[in-house]
Amino acid sequence: MPALDITTPGLIALTAVITALTIWLIILAARLTQRPRNRPGISVDLVDQVRELKALGQIQEAVFLVRGETGMSQRSAARFVNRL
Repeated sequence: MPALDITTPGLIALTAVITALTIWLIILAARLTQRPRNRPGISVDLVDQVRELKALGQIQEAVFLVRGETGMSQRSAARFVNRL
């Protein structure tokens, strides 16, 4: 049975394709970990709790609560609390 004959240019092309595919998969995985798809939404109860904390002047606690419940970043949670 003859051995598989791969020429040098063919081997270089195959290596380039595999490398590009690997880099693409790493980038895709990094993007998916930054924006998880299955995080819970903002419930009405959470909004009520945040409004109550904000009314009491406990802005940082409200931001902390939003971050813990939703997984938002500090900046996004602070914007959310300030807009309520």
